[in-house]
Amino acid sequence: MSFDPVDFIRTQTEIAPAGIVPEIKLHLATEVTPLWQLTEERLREGDLPPPFWAFAWPGGQGMARYILDNPDLVRGKRIVDFGAGSGIAAIAAMQAGAKSALAVDIDTLALTSITLNAELNNVKVDIAEGLDLEKPYTKADIIFAGDICYQQSMSTKLTRWLYLCIAKGVVAYIADPGRAYVPHDGLTKLTSYDVPTSRDLEDQDMRVVSVWRMDKVPEA
Repeated sequence: MSFDPVDFIRTQTEIAPAGIVPEIKLHLATEVTPLWQLTEERLREGDLPPPFWAFAWPGGQGMARYILDNPDLVRGKRIVDFGAGSGIAAIAAMQAGAKSALAVDIDTLALTSITLNAELNNVKVDIAEGLDLEKPYTKADIIFAGDICYQQSMSTKLTRWLYLCIAKGVVAYIADPGRAYVPHDGLTKLTSYDVPTSRDLEDQDMRVVSVWRMDKVPEA
């Protein structure tokens, strides 16, 4: 039987408000382990990566909360939600009046989830499976990246790319819940949020999510 991603998402999740962003509803997993195991079964067949899209991760919640609390930031702007997961930041941007939103994620099932979540919240979000990280992306005014600094090599690569974009006039924001590899130079902290988390996903019951603006390209 062929795999139907829309049916898979709808049957394996429930519609629920997204933590500290109750204005946004998402297709979310109510039980972590069964969905992870089911996805791993398909992963062994080469079909699916882990279901990061099925959870409202603290970094994404913090970014979305900041956007909705500061709608002038995105009003009339073209935005990118990089490593979008559920698409929560892109959805928040469109709710706040952005001109357009592009959600980028390497997981094709996440892209399907983003489309469903956008429809659920009555907004339109474009999707892309990836961008060229070797050159700046200049078709956006703002890039939002939530919780991208959990792995060293990827964090380094993404940070370098964001600075390439900044050098071309794009504004970049990072929302980070205390991961190990968030950069320390060229950042301005804007705010922070206490975000409740699940012990099934994190090692604590609450994460402090900081929202940072990347202000300058660090000197070599």
